[in-house]
Amino acid sequence: MNSQTGTTPRVAVVTGTSSGIGAAVVKHFCEQGHQVLAVDFNTAGKEVADAAGAAFYQADLTDPEACRGAIADAVKRYGSVDILVNNAGIQHVASIENFPEEKWRQIIDLMLTAPFLLTQAAWPLMREKGWGRVINIASIHAQVASPGKSAYVSAKHGMIGLTKTAALEGGEQGITANAICPAYVKTPLVDNQIADQAKLHGMDEQEVVEKIMLKDAAVKRLIEPSEVAQMVAYLASDAAGAVTGSSWNIDLGWTAH
Repeated sequence: MNSQTGTTPRVAVVTGTSSGIGAAVVKHFCEQGHQVLAVDFNTAGKEVADAAGAAFYQADLTDPEACRGAIADAVKRYGSVDILVNNAGIQHVASIENFPEEKWRQIIDLMLTAPFLLTQAAWPLMREKGWGRVINIASIHAQVASPGKSAYVSAKHGMIGLTKTAALEGGEQGITANAICPAYVKTPLVDNQIADQAKLHGMDEQEVVEKIMLKDAAVKRLIEPSEVAQMVAYLASDAAGAVTGSSWNIDLGWTAH
C-alpha cells in the first residue's frame, strides 16, 4: 500500500500517451506509485514517460504484433499486467460519401481491434492473479453520433460492446471492465478537429467550439485531461471492485437532454 495515496501499487499499461488524456493518466498513475508502461506511436511519448517516471514502448497499434509486444514488454519489465487503459485514438472528419476507406480501416484497427488484442493478451495475466482492471477510454460518441465522424463513432460504439462483454466474462475471475465517455477534452486531438469541423460545416473555428462542441453541454467549457485521469484512477482501484460493465459519462451534461 502506498502510504501517501492509499493505493496498492500495480502494473499498468496505458496507450496513447504522448499528450492529452493518456499523458495525464500516466502522470497520475506514477504519482500513485504504480509501475507504468506508456505506449505510443509518437516518440514524444518517451518525454512524457520519462518526466512521469514511467517506461516507454513505441508501437503502431494498428499492427497486431505490436499490441502483443506491448503486453510482453510490460511482463518483461515488471512481471505482469494488472491494469490496462485503452486510450489511443485518432480522428478524421469527412462525410460518409467522402470518407477514405484507408482512414476507416486505420481508425477501426487502432480504436477497436487494438483494444481487443491488448485485452486478450493481458487477460491470462489478470486471470492468474484473480485481479484485473480494463478501462476503455470511449467518448460521448460511444453513445451519440455527430456528422462527419462515421469511423470514430463506430469504433467508440464498438468499444462499449467490448467493455460489456469483457465485464461479463471477467466477473468470476476478478477482472472488471469499464468505459469512460468524455465529451470534448482539451487535447491536441480536439484542437485538430476544430479546423476540420469548420471546413465541413462552413463555420469559423470559434463557431465550431460554441455551436458544435459546446452546443449540447450544460457546463460551457472543455474538460481537462486530469479530470478524466482521476476517473481512471478510481476505476483502477480496489474501491471500484463492484463496478463493471459500466459507461461513465464525463460529458458536461450532454446526455441530460
